[in-house]
Amino acid sequence: MEKTINLQISQRGVITLPKALRQAYGLKTGDVVTLIDLGNAFVISPLRSQVDPLADEISRALSDRGETLEGVLKTLREQREKYDPKT
Repeated sequence: MEKTINLQISQRGVITLPKALRQAYGLKTGDVVTLIDLGNAFVISPLRSQVDPLADEISRALSDRGETLEGVLKTLREQREKYDPKT
């Protein structure tokens, strides 16, 4: 399969992935893909992003321990200053 494929965006912003790609990655109608914006380019991945579920899991764990994200970040800054006062 080609590594570079040119796609055309329709009037409503729809992009059609070639059949060979859909088959290669097992994508079916209604499947969700992840678009990652890299600033000057983007990547479409057949894998769902795990950032939101991981952030939720971290938030729950902090909350269960009675901590906040702000508190953890404050402690991190304090510890960083101990080891590198220039920061």
